[in-house]
Amino acid sequence: MGKKQLWWVIAGLIILNIFTLLFFLGRSLPDAGDETVATIGKESITREEWLQEMEASHGKDILTALVDKKVVEHLAEKYKIEIPKDEIDRELLMIKTIYRTYDGQTADEGQLRRQIEHQLLLEELLTRDAVVKEEEIKTFYEQNSGLFNIPPSYHVSQIVVKTKEDADETIKELEQGSSFAALAMERSIDEFSANKGGDLGFVSEADDRIDKSVMEQIQRLKTKTWSKPVKTAEGYIILFLHEQIPGKKYSYEEVKSEIRRQLALEQMDMPASAKTIWDEADVDWFYGGME
Repeated sequence: MGKKQLWWVIAGLIILNIFTLLFFLGRSLPDAGDETVATIGKESITREEWLQEMEASHGKDILTALVDKKVVEHLAEKYKIEIPKDEIDRELLMIKTIYRTYDGQTADEGQLRRQIEHQLLLEELLTRDAVVKEEEIKTFYEQNSGLFNIPPSYHVSQIVVKTKEDADETIKELEQGSSFAALAMERSIDEFSANKGGDLGFVSEADDRIDKSVMEQIQRLKTKTWSKPVKTAEGYIILFLHEQIPGKKYSYEEVKSEIRRQLALEQMDMPASAKTIWDEADVDWFYGGME
């Protein structure tokens, strides 16, 4: 999956989350249309007004996403197209370690896997009749092998404090059972990570955000443990290792189908959108004709 397609995955997750919100708001209290959800002085906003505004703002996008999902499922079943589990595993691994768009605190991995599968099925449907020569695929792999080489990666959080005394006090609170994320939000002086509970996402040796001494400490940690304070130019850092992923170099055969899809999509010079195959699934919808 290329970077363009990755953003389609992320957009799909955002739309799905909006749909989930609308769905539960709409069904949780069916008789509460006049319920007040906000007041401004003597004026009020009702639940019904709120839901109508959200439908007006997002309704078409949400319905489009739902139709896309059903179209892809229908046509994948029709043409007997399936995505192997190892391809979904690989894309998830790349999202975590290379694209760095995975938020371990808020992401639902199961939901993300389903969205990845949807995107890969869509790409297979769009490119199923495309002809890409084996020689082109091999050349791309040889010239871009680094894209398929995942370095050892570590999902870490940090708490950065100014003094050794602050660091020792933080360690003491951790030993007494305090939450690492809560302490990071309360104590860390690193603005980038503090509001995320100290979460830095996945890092590797090639990451220029991480000092060598800090990376060495990360590599010595066991999963679900924190480090002793590490002195840096910013002060003292306490690290927590959530997850470690071993390095992996994918062979040509492992990524051949992915490269074929990407080269085929480039030949087509069009967005990987399910709308291009709506007619094939005989779609008729609330908003009328296709745009």
